[in-house]
Amino acid sequence: MPSRAERLQAFPPVAVAGARVLILGSMPGEASLTAQQYYAHPRNAFWPIVATLFGFDPAAPYADRLQHLQAAGVALWDVLAACRRVGSLDSAIEGDSIEPNDFSGFLAAHPGIQRIAFNGTAAETLFRRHVLPRLDARACAIERIRQPSTSPAHASRDLAAKLEAWRALVDGL
Repeated sequence: MPSRAERLQAFPPVAVAGARVLILGSMPGEASLTAQQYYAHPRNAFWPIVATLFGFDPAAPYADRLQHLQAAGVALWDVLAACRRVGSLDSAIEGDSIEPNDFSGFLAAHPGIQRIAFNGTAAETLFRRHVLPRLDARACAIERIRQPSTSPAHASRDLAAKLEAWRALVDGL
């Protein structure tokens, strides 16, 4: 019998009380879990993209990058609180191990969230399947947009194309 993958725990949300946008990944990859930082893989385009959108240095210390996002009203989190997975690919997440985060509690504590942006298709799919059915009507009414994944595993779009698509994150806010 094959051994089961290790149970992985995600990070707590990074958010301030006045956050207006929530960016959701699926589950941190191996590099992020090792570094204990969101989007830590050196080829992940997340930090270069949001740094361009919000006007800060993507190479700044991690705590400074988080502060810049919070000052811009952006919160970070993942759809999953825990799961089993070998490697970093979302496709390797074991379906019977999925434990979603508490979005009802988070959204109640952050009533200013106007837009939820998914970092890729997997985050959106996991949210729709495991979170959306549990949310109240107000939370279900929050605008949701799917952005192209910033992961280096999704190389079908270059950085410029991803950045252009991610501009929707700030449109109208």
